[in-house]
Amino acid sequence: MLALALSLALSSSAASPQVRLAPAAARPGDAVLVSVEAAPEAPPRGTLAGRPLSFWREGGAWRALAALPLETRVGEVPVDVETRADHASARLAIVEPGFPSKEIRGVPEKFVAPPPAVKARIDADRAAVAKAYARPFGPPLFRRGFAWPREAPLSGRFGDQRVLNGEKATVHYGTDVTGPRGAPVLAANDGVVALVRDAYLSGNTVILAHGAGVFTAYFHLDRIDVRPGQPVARGARIGRLGATGRATGPHLHWSARVDGLYIDPESLLAIDFRLATAPARAPRVPPAPPAGAPPTMDAAAPAAGPAISGPAPAQPR
Repeated sequence: MLALALSLALSSSAASPQVRLAPAAARPGDAVLVSVEAAPEAPPRGTLAGRPLSFWREGGAWRALAALPLETRVGEVPVDVETRADHASARLAIVEPGFPSKEIRGVPEKFVAPPPAVKARIDADRAAVAKAYARPFGPPLFRRGFAWPREAPLSGRFGDQRVLNGEKATVHYGTDVTGPRGAPVLAANDGVVALVRDAYLSGNTVILAHGAGVFTAYFHLDRIDVRPGQPVARGARIGRLGATGRATGPHLHWSARVDGLYIDPESLLAIDFRLATAPARAPRVPPAPPAGAPPTMDAAAPAAGPAISGPAPAQPR
């Protein structure tokens, strides 16, 4: 009897789900991979910071990719997971994001305060973007981690607080990558083309759907080399860098959206999806602008209205 009881206890312990977070410390606006190991075949239910998680099966574990809202406070947030017979929890450390503030001059007034004549076009852009993002949740179309769409110095970071022409304050919901007009822009990961559009604010725009609730967007392209619905491989050229739409010079505005929120693309790049790991994010200290550098290369927020530039509302479940 004692041996049987011990065997049952060990079996019960082995079946208890274990929650692993990648990274273990994140900034507001980051993506976080949640892995539930030793879980049954039925998908678990869970939340991170109160936001529901959508799981997919990966080998012997369940995984979900969560997004932290920019408004998340420094401290800790709970992660709670339930299976049919058990419960597991964890705590995610939230560190200081250190979003800097900068002023952008020289933005044409028609992009700071678009005239009424273009309102219908902006509204149509917003509707097209919302439709592209309205895909149902499914497993990832990628096997490897995400890669930079272009290896080059950055002229803007996610979360930058910006003041356009000394008047209108905005938040930057992407990363600006420098380069000459015509430089190749590559797909950050395997996926399918969800949108190709010439938008008023974001210019020539491509949005890729990667599955698992992940999208990446590429703005201000000089030329687009893909078509809607086309499958693309990680590293495939999707267009050429340009300055179309609301831009003060040639550059790529690259953004990523996870679970209905725009997140820091650099946090997505840091996740190793094969190993389900990511280095803990350190508190960010706003860097001093380089001497003699232009104030910015990008003024694209909002790019095609709030559906592109702002934190999109959580998708209904």
